[in-house]
This record gives sequence, structure tokens and C-alpha cells, in this order.
Amino acid sequence: MLENVPKRRTDTRERLLDLAEQGILAKGFASTSIDELIAGVGITKSGFFYHFRDKNDLARALLERHIARDRDLLDDIFRRAEELNDDPLHGFLVGLRLFAEMMAALPEAHPGCLAATLCYQDQLFDRTVQALNAESVLAWRRRFRARLDAIAARYPPREPVDLEALADMLSTLVEGGLVMGRALRDPTILPRQILLYRDFLRQSFAP
Repeated sequence: MLENVPKRRTDTRERLLDLAEQGILAKGFASTSIDELIAGVGITKSGFFYHFRDKNDLARALLERHIARDRDLLDDIFRRAEELNDDPLHGFLVGLRLFAEMMAALPEAHPGCLAATLCYQDQLFDRTVQALNAESVLAWRRRFRARLDAIAARYPPREPVDLEALADMLSTLVEGGLVMGRALRDPTILPRQILLYRDFLRQSFAP
């Protein structure tokens, strides 16, 4: 379908999304105006409404793009890890190491997570956007819960553990690590948290 979309239209839409994402991460959704977006991209207000019905539609498009990027990124990291090792535990540990290395390469003042930022202001959005944001969180839970189930089936944990909560732990430490890293201007916090989670999994499941 994309080959039938004029390139200029696609470029303008992506530029609007890029600029909107930067503004939202820097100062929030409510403070990012349509006027500043059209001025930044160099189009008219009618040009904005050609691509998005309103700001809620803009938020939906941003979340859809964010979810797709997350999915592609995590698919690539953990697929590479599984190709290196067919053992579910060792493959997950390798994937977490690659994930930590990627997080360590982020800019020192990483702007944060779009889904989390929009979640803090969810009263501004309709149910479609709220549900989409919830789905972005649930996608992480399902992804890592599936891996933990496979690990537990081969290596029963030494102590009883809530696998769903353990899957959610990775999401919460990523969000918290981004916040702490930005507040303290310390980009090592997040990768260290991921590696600590990795050590905990090894100790919990390793035979």
C-alpha cells in the first residue's frame, strides 16, 4: 500500500510525528500545540488536518508507531540471542545482555518513553488511545512472560515466583531506570538495572 502514497505526503506526516514526539517528551502532550507543529514542519493548519483529524488522532498515530518500533527492536534483539543459543534460559540471558548494551549506548539525557508520558496524561485522550497505550504495556508482558514460561518449564525456579510479575518487572525497571538516569544525568543506571535483573533470573532458574 505504501508504494501508492506520494512520498511528500509520507515525509510530511513523519516529520509531524517526529516533531510531536520530541515536543511531547520534552514538555508533555497538552503543552505541544498544533501551531508549533505546523510552524516547525512549514505547512498550514489545513495541512495538519489533512494528516490527522485532531490531536487525539495524532496521539493514536504516535502510539501505533511507538508500539511497532518497540516490537521490531525487541524482536531483533531477542531473535539474535536465540540464534546464538537454543536453551531458553541462556538465550534470554544473552538477549538481556544485548538489551543492556543497547541501553548503555543511549544519549546521556534520554527523553524517556512515549507510552509512559502519554499514560501520565491519559485524561486528555479517548478510549481508543487509552486502550492502545494499555496494549503497549501488555505487549511487553506477553513477550517476556512467554520466555519465562519456557524457562520455568525446563528449569523450575528454586523458590515459588510470580512469572507475570517477573515479566512486568523488566518493564518497570526500564521505565524507572530512564527516569532515574535522566534525573541524575547517569546513563549507566538503566543498563545496570537490566544486568541486575539478568543476575536475578540466573540465580532463580539456573540448575
